[in-house]
Amino acid sequence: MIAFSRPSFGGMELRYLEQAIRGGHVGGSGPFTERAETLLEQGHGTGRTLLTTSCTHALELAARLLDLRPGDEVIVPSYAFVTTASAFMLHGGTPVFVDVRNDTLNLDPALVESAITPRTRAICIVHYAGVGATPDTFRGIADRYGLLLIEDNAHSLYGAWRGKTLGTFGQLSTLSFHATKNITCGEGGALHINHPQFVERAEILRDKGTDKSRFVRGETSKYTWVDVGSSWSISDLLAGVLVGQLERFGEIHDRLHAIWNRYHQALSEWAVGGGVRPPVIPDGAKHTSHTYHLRFDSLQTRTRFLNHMRARDVTVVIHYQPLHVSAIGAKLGGRFGDCPVSEDAGDTLVRLPIYASLSDAELDHIIESVGSFAP
Repeated sequence: MIAFSRPSFGGMELRYLEQAIRGGHVGGSGPFTERAETLLEQGHGTGRTLLTTSCTHALELAARLLDLRPGDEVIVPSYAFVTTASAFMLHGGTPVFVDVRNDTLNLDPALVESAITPRTRAICIVHYAGVGATPDTFRGIADRYGLLLIEDNAHSLYGAWRGKTLGTFGQLSTLSFHATKNITCGEGGALHINHPQFVERAEILRDKGTDKSRFVRGETSKYTWVDVGSSWSISDLLAGVLVGQLERFGEIHDRLHAIWNRYHQALSEWAVGGGVRPPVIPDGAKHTSHTYHLRFDSLQTRTRFLNHMRARDVTVVIHYQPLHVSAIGAKLGGRFGDCPVSEDAGDTLVRLPIYASLSDAELDHIIESVGSFAP
């Protein structure tokens, strides 16, 4: 069975993991954590990066920095992972679900302004499948209404929009290094901070609400409890693996891009003939080849396709279910029909395997298997 996702470890990851073990610093805020944060800051070209245990925790850290109060609202796409919304809800806010664009499945800026109320505090965009969600447009909207812009950049490390790196448009952005991401350490994430006013407090919140970072830098003779935070620091063991992955970024990206392009070239004619919608890359987007997805005409057709690929020993998977009609979304007032594009994508989208260790023979088999399906 060809797996849907498989990590690609082939460089210094194991050696760095061994070094972390032998060095004795296996907890948080160690030397590999510092190296990984520096590499990420250099890759973004600006700002401060703090590693976290997951992208979920990076989003929760961002939510804490907002100091949300009951009734405060954060606009999020309905077609997103659950923690894009739950992180803000967990820390006192109310997610407001807005539909996505039909082409890229990114948050639709044409719908966002009508969702802004006097209670709105922030807009959180997701760069879905590694394609920039027109972040310059959202930055303009946020500035116009005095809101914070947060980028959920879990799919899009070092992607760009109109020449500017994704994750540098908002005051805050988050990254994921989960096992299914292009660059992975199994479980991990990061908060990238583009506004200096948030840096010191973010360090405090990540270190359980203490000013330990100042103590480590020699800025105080002791550290103590100064804010209400949590334990969001990543183990230096995982940070060592992450450094090895980041050092191979170019190699991994090139392979993923080659696979993405092969899918797109080989399946375009089949897609047009069968009424299947492949990914759309708009002008101005430098995407990360994180996901190659197909959208069928109905839930029934998608179910047939899933069964067809399973019979051909290929694992393909669906993606998000619209948040506004989830059990929690319904409690917040979400109803079917509120976000029709999100609802359609939830019923019709399928993702094909795409990872750096996918062999050419496996890729050939996947393409042949897809092409043998009659939509």
